[in-house]
Amino acid sequence: MMKKFINKPEAFVDEMLEGILAAHPDQLRNVADDLRCIVRADAPRTGKVALATGGGSGHLPLFLGYVGQGMLDGCAVGGVFQSPSSEQALEVTKAIDGGKGVLYIYGNYGGDIINFDMAAEMAEMEDIRVETYVAGEDVASAPKGEEGKRRGVAGIFYVYKCAGAKAEEGADLDEVKRVAELAGANVRTMGVALSPVIVPEVGKPSFTIGDGEMEIGMGIHGEPGIRRGKLLTADEVVQEMMDQIMPDLPYEKGDEVSVLMNGLGATPKEELYVAYRKVAEILKGKGISVVKVYVGEFATSLEMTGFSISMLKLNDELKGLLMKGARTPFFEQAAL
Repeated sequence: MMKKFINKPEAFVDEMLEGILAAHPDQLRNVADDLRCIVRADAPRTGKVALATGGGSGHLPLFLGYVGQGMLDGCAVGGVFQSPSSEQALEVTKAIDGGKGVLYIYGNYGGDIINFDMAAEMAEMEDIRVETYVAGEDVASAPKGEEGKRRGVAGIFYVYKCAGAKAEEGADLDEVKRVAELAGANVRTMGVALSPVIVPEVGKPSFTIGDGEMEIGMGIHGEPGIRRGKLLTADEVVQEMMDQIMPDLPYEKGDEVSVLMNGLGATPKEELYVAYRKVAEILKGKGISVVKVYVGEFATSLEMTGFSISMLKLNDELKGLLMKGARTPFFEQAAL
């Protein structure tokens, strides 16, 4: 039986958006008379490269939660686990363009690629230059050497953060895209799940996973992972995940990194810190320095129980951009 605090399942996304807009009118607004076209309250910012994203609902604070100062300028919002339309992406693009072009940053999913590519073509017809970066850093979704097939998951946060900071500095579109590519090339993620999700309009679990089982590498829509088996201890789970993440880039002795411990929707923060304790131990043992740690919910999957680990390898440029201030309804960081 589905137990959720909702009204009508078909109204779930729009009512969620109405609530967000009502709670944060100083930071967000919608455009084109469409609740699903969300932009910064102060958009467009003249003379600044604009950043747009989009994707399905059900992942808060991804995607629209990162619209704000120092990060994104707009977001096209789809239904639960569904892509936004090309028309919605275009309306967001027109509303945020400040004359220096727009960079699309979104995850590597078929529907998003089709619709954002179409939106980019339509934007060019309106004399808006658009460039695109497609994020894909989930090491479980494709082997090393086939990075172009990987899913974009929680690590896209780092792309938003670094590219957004670069845009705030006044950099041109090519430079902002270069930073997005640099951040994306240096981040890796893997997740683990213990339970399924229930999409409101479906009303039943999207997959099944047995009592006492876990799935390593599962995607944020319930895509199959790389191994299902008996639930292990937190230390054992983290060790298995880090054994996949570490050699993929690779992360090596002397590196500086930022770590993102991301809850998938129903994992207590206490458990995330138990897991990070092991991450920190592993990195210390490898001679890798941790510069900045983020712990919380950054890319969820409704009520899925589980977490993901993302690591960004830093150079001086990425470190400087990561430490810049940002303020959105779901994320706030003072300049460090």
